[in-house]
Amino acid sequence: MSKERLIYLPLGGAGEIGMNTYVYGWGAPGKERLILADLGVTFPDMDSSPGVDLIVADIAWLAERADRIEAIFITHAHMDHVGAVGLLWDRLKAPIHARPFTGHHARVAMEENGHDPETVRIVSAWPEQIEAGPFKVGFAPISHSIPESSALIIDTPAGRIVHSGDFKLDETPLVGEPFEQDFWAGVGGGGVHALVCDSTNVFSPLPGRSEATVGPEIVKLVQDAPGMFVATTFASNVARVKTMAEAGIAAGRSVCLLGRAMRRMIEAAVLTGVVTDFPKTISPEEAEDIPRQNLMLIVTGSQGERRAASAALSRGKYLGLELTEGDTFLFSSKTIPGNERGVIRIMNALSEKGVDVVDDSSTLYHVSGHANRPDLERMHALLKPKMVVPMHGEHRHLREHCKLAASNGMASVLAVNGSMVDLTGDAPDIVEYIEAGRTYLDGNVMIGALDGVIRNRLRMAMNGHAIVSLIMEDDEMLGEPWVDLMGLPEQGSSKAPLVDVLEEDLSQLVGRAGRKLRGDDDDLEEEIRKAVRRTAQDEIGKKPEVTVVISRLS
Repeated sequence: MSKERLIYLPLGGAGEIGMNTYVYGWGAPGKERLILADLGVTFPDMDSSPGVDLIVADIAWLAERADRIEAIFITHAHMDHVGAVGLLWDRLKAPIHARPFTGHHARVAMEENGHDPETVRIVSAWPEQIEAGPFKVGFAPISHSIPESSALIIDTPAGRIVHSGDFKLDETPLVGEPFEQDFWAGVGGGGVHALVCDSTNVFSPLPGRSEATVGPEIVKLVQDAPGMFVATTFASNVARVKTMAEAGIAAGRSVCLLGRAMRRMIEAAVLTGVVTDFPKTISPEEAEDIPRQNLMLIVTGSQGERRAASAALSRGKYLGLELTEGDTFLFSSKTIPGNERGVIRIMNALSEKGVDVVDDSSTLYHVSGHANRPDLERMHALLKPKMVVPMHGEHRHLREHCKLAASNGMASVLAVNGSMVDLTGDAPDIVEYIEAGRTYLDGNVMIGALDGVIRNRLRMAMNGHAIVSLIMEDDEMLGEPWVDLMGLPEQGSSKAPLVDVLEEDLSQLVGRAGRKLRGDDDDLEEEIRKAVRRTAQDEIGKKPEVTVVISRLS
């Protein structure tokens, strides 16, 4: 029988920021009992995945071994960690464990997707441990930008693993549990075999700042603003939303929350007891009757989302409220790489209205939820792990985190999605690579990244689309071919309507075709497709996608 081993396999979140999905296993090779840390999503963009709603990890490898999965553990309630629970659970069928605030969101996701929400088991923080096959797993409170974030302390036959989740070292987070140095020193006191660690801010050279430093700056900004004050941040950052609401109240303003995601997040925080003293807010209808200088709106859309409240306000009215010259709009958030264009578009639209836009270039009004480089070193020193495995970061982040670990005398490995790492010995070792792709939620259907659907959509978006319809009887054409165009200019270099030029060329093509070609739909379709693309290239310099519909009368 093969020697038992401890494995780690990222299916998402390693080599990217988002879609966090991490597998741990113990047992003989190919027979390991498995647990899963997080099941998250990432978000599409118009350049690479137009029309897609969400992107999740390809869990084919995991689903094939579903009978070996002991449990799923969710570290916190950010969508990139919990967002795929409802979408993928039916292929895994394992019990889900989470703390109350995170569990609330997981249960909502399960119910929305037709699954039993009681599959999500609510557990307490460390020292409670859940037995899952050969593993004992506990949720260790750690500060982040959302309440009740937890690292996972995973005790295995090969030693203790600390799976950091997303974290920062904040001793005054305002909402949620503070970072406690003595606790983490105790976690490492018995020996940590491997630290699997957040790498997001490994390039940030200064120690991270506390959430408590943001409030006084926002209070001053709100007090000095002459007109209506509007602020946006991540809806999940309950501490920041509360800080901003308190700043509005301190400045003598009525506060209104706009955006479903933000209202749902605050309601969940109150329901689960994470927040017990959120300031009183008013409805959008009540806000319409408040003088502008006495009103503060806290809105969704800090990342430029087109359908969020920020974007709607930048375009015009939203729920009866409108921004005008002299108002102030604060982005109390960091723009996630890839979202810059959307955010800048909203900023410019607000500027055109005469609104004063304040971003975080001064670093006064936002602090990151992730550990900076000195904080990572501090965590390394507290836990003293035998090895460090970087996760939650782009390739450059993982690579730099490996260098940081090596500089402190710790073994490490750069393991991107699909890298199976053997953690059993004194140093991590990649022993296998598996296919770790992406799956798209497109409407209400899950499709593979390689299925061709999105590729074809991109090709139509770039090249336009021509539909050719033709009626044949006894291998003879009835009437003329007709062409419908989408996403193409009406006329080309000949100055004649493009439809007319195409229809004339196709009429001549079919008229000249021999009986054999006219009688073979496949060959005729291909010749028509080539002709349309050739003529369009001559006329407009583009080769459109072409659909040919041949109807035959018997």
